[in-house]
Amino acid sequence: MVATSHLSDRSIPARRISIQRWRRRSVVIRGLRILLPGLIVLIVAGLAGTIAHSTLTAQPSVAISSDEPIKLINPRFVGRDDRGRAFALTAASATRDPQDYQKVFLDKPALILDAEGPDPLHITGGSGVYHEGTRKLEVRGGVRLSGARAAFETATSLFDTKTGELAGPGPVHGSGSLGEIDAKSYAVDSKQGRMIFRGGVHTRMESR
Repeated sequence: MVATSHLSDRSIPARRISIQRWRRRSVVIRGLRILLPGLIVLIVAGLAGTIAHSTLTAQPSVAISSDEPIKLINPRFVGRDDRGRAFALTAASATRDPQDYQKVFLDKPALILDAEGPDPLHITGGSGVYHEGTRKLEVRGGVRLSGARAAFETATSLFDTKTGELAGPGPVHGSGSLGEIDAKSYAVDSKQGRMIFRGGVHTRMESR
């Protein structure tokens, strides 16, 4: 009995220490229960304020205009006229007119007529315009026409991709194996492939 009483007396301080520790933990837990929700509210409020400030002070985004022209780099177009003759058109760039989608501006166009024939005609110029509605191609600016037998220079050339007809309303100067020729206008016979010169035609034949 004496031993038991002695053990009980020694366990009383340990219980008191345990109770004190439990009370301190309880106080800490109660404090955290109050403090943590408050911190969460402050964090949420801070985030909301940051978002609102960013929204109000952000620069308005610049919308991409739907009128921006459509541009192609190094395009290549191929087709055939009504008689089945192939032609090929290339350019440094092609830009569709935002005001008229039937019109395409070409930079440094190069056209090959009768591309699969025995004597294709090459046409180059500084600029060009293709009209999708009429399927006609205008080539301007230092236009040069060259084939196996002759080469010509003129200011402008008009090619009808539907009929295969080629014409130039301005002065033309050419040279070939037979000599030189000057005229006020020219056209290419789409049936026989011959060039026809009109208006003030002057030729200079070279003797052989």
